[in-house]
Amino acid sequence: MAKVTKRFVCQACGGVSSRWQGQCGDCAEWNTLVEEAPVAATAFAAKHDLRRGGRQIELVALDADVALPPRTQTGIAELDRTLGGGLVPGSATLIGGDPGIGKSTLLIQAAARLADRGLPVAYISGEEAADQVRLRARRLGLGNAPVKLASATSVRDILATLDSGRPPALLVIDSIQTMHSDMIEGAPGTVSQVRASAQELIRYAKETGAALILVGHVTKDGSIAGPRVLEHMVDTVLSFEGERSHQYRILRAIKNRFGGTDEIGVFAMAEQGLGEVPNPSALFLTQRDEGVAGAVVFPALEGTRPLLVEIQALTVRLASGATPRRAVVGWDSGRLAMILAVLEARCGLSFSTAEVYLNVAGGYRITDPAADLAVAAALVSALAERPVPADAVTFGEVSLSGELRPVAHAAIRLKESAKLGFERALVPSAGSIEAGSITPSRFPTLGRLVDHLLGRG
Repeated sequence: MAKVTKRFVCQACGGVSSRWQGQCGDCAEWNTLVEEAPVAATAFAAKHDLRRGGRQIELVALDADVALPPRTQTGIAELDRTLGGGLVPGSATLIGGDPGIGKSTLLIQAAARLADRGLPVAYISGEEAADQVRLRARRLGLGNAPVKLASATSVRDILATLDSGRPPALLVIDSIQTMHSDMIEGAPGTVSQVRASAQELIRYAKETGAALILVGHVTKDGSIAGPRVLEHMVDTVLSFEGERSHQYRILRAIKNRFGGTDEIGVFAMAEQGLGEVPNPSALFLTQRDEGVAGAVVFPALEGTRPLLVEIQALTVRLASGATPRRAVVGWDSGRLAMILAVLEARCGLSFSTAEVYLNVAGGYRITDPAADLAVAAALVSALAERPVPADAVTFGEVSLSGELRPVAHAAIRLKESAKLGFERALVPSAGSIEAGSITPSRFPTLGRLVDHLLGRG
């Protein structure tokens, strides 16, 4: 008789255990292990040699000529930019974001534009009825678009319906956590159900050439819910970021097998849905005629797109004995601690008795190391209450020794700054810079920049 083995799968990370326990050994979550259907292990299966009985596969040379995959433009330039140029037939894209951020709105807009061009489009909703999706489309002014709608959660029913007609050019599943496969036991949203449902839908997309977009729920920490293997199964992973109370949204590519992961798309939520923002730099800059202490403009770079953002710093002196607070919004708190340490150790400034608050205007999040110099300039300006010139931009990387290191694509940053009316740039002295119409002020060390901002020699 075949031996039955038990498997307990973590619903948070997908880890497998041979016995139940209160805490998952992989992700340390509590009460997440659920028993899956038993698998029969026979003696034949254990001893079977996989080197015999298989079908030989074809091995090709790495340098063989391969045509670039064709792309289908969605008609939304910001979405196409993030995807790397458009949708690739047969690709699988996973898009995640907080509830109410605009995922369904963006996808119904893209589906309607493709359908208006005569392409077959199917929109399957597992969370809303077809009438609800139709009402949203009417509210967005897309009620006449020939998009095929359905409300279903059974993967078998969905695939049977799609196989009965012409394969769609775009298939939207909203969302993958609501899908259910009768081949697997368990409720929708469990690790096994999400994995099995996604695998069947991706297989259909690869076989028919349909571009598949899966909407994914997110957890409290912002990561996509379900097994992490879901992100490995798809070709592209997009993250929709932004606050529901704010107007602007940022679509960021986390993974893309057909393009780069350094492009972003910027949208603005309005009554007619998500609108494209052609000049996102204007969103993150404060309109002011004179300099303000603690405000510095930094030309960030996301992919091939430069964005000018304003970094704001505030310092508050405390009474002796009080513990100062460090608060950061939009930047790495560990990197702020490093910049403060360099300013104290190399430049002779004291922040030990001051609370420090740092903010990136507009809800933007910066990961570019070139922001080091802009943050340092904002901190010095806030501490000394001396404004940085309003017509100047600042960028550069700060080392622990206090030296300023050059950054990539300085010419692109300066070109965008000049386009928006800036005339000066505070930059590292190392490296070659094509300044164009901007006058660069070069500094070899952070101490020299501090002396310049404070007027010391």
